[in-house]
Amino acid sequence: MNFFQAFVLGIIQGITEFLPISSSAHLVLTPFFFGWQIPEEQIFPFDVLVQVGTLVAVIVYFRSDLLTILSDVIQGLMNRQPFTSSSSRLGWLLLLASLPAGIAGILLKDLVEAAFKSPVNVAFFLIGTAGLLWIAESIGKRNRTLASIRWLDAIWIGAGQALALFPGVSRSGATISAGMARHLERPAAARFSFLMSIPIMTAAGLVGLVDLFRLSNWTAFLPVMTTGFFTAAVVGYLAIHWLLGFLARRSLRPFAVYCLSLAVITLIFSYAGL
Repeated sequence: MNFFQAFVLGIIQGITEFLPISSSAHLVLTPFFFGWQIPEEQIFPFDVLVQVGTLVAVIVYFRSDLLTILSDVIQGLMNRQPFTSSSSRLGWLLLLASLPAGIAGILLKDLVEAAFKSPVNVAFFLIGTAGLLWIAESIGKRNRTLASIRWLDAIWIGAGQALALFPGVSRSGATISAGMARHLERPAAARFSFLMSIPIMTAAGLVGLVDLFRLSNWTAFLPVMTTGFFTAAVVGYLAIHWLLGFLARRSLRPFAVYCLSLAVITLIFSYAGL
């Protein structure tokens, strides 16, 4: 992998991590379409660690919310009333929502890594993402706020995040769709989706670091990784801001159409041998 490839993939990661079109799919399909021969041992650590760049973007963008949540959680524990304030309840619900993906990530790590090697698999998962987005728009009443989320909602949305371990299933798409299926407003579902990404992305980043350090030439690979990291962080911050504004006025259906179109193009390229 060279610096140009890392820069391009960092931009793609920053945009697609938060837009409901699957960052993992784009990180697989971009080298496929351009014919980039990236060493296999570099692909998974790079894909995971550029997500750390977008993790930084989430933390910086929601820093005020996170400080309030952390402060209220600590205060609630000290007062032995952990669920008194809305912010402390939200903090515990975010952790609860992270459990399904954490468990699935441990149990399915090898299967998930194998899925990253097949553009055809990615295409079919993209079709699944398109279906989730369309269904959520069709059945969601969109009349609940972030403060109304309860433990069952958190588990349901967390299950959506677990599905997104596979490339082609958009993490933001699956979790926002799950939230909307529980009748959350679009911006509320997106906000919860972005906040709940922090624990699982942190864990994935640690796994990626371990895989990186296992590379025989990881010090030579580090400057390329840094390029992707910072690019993804800056672009990701801008993508969060744009999407929250978009969802306040518009539906998810354009993203569903995009995912379906990309899946069809991928299948044509794959089966036609282009």
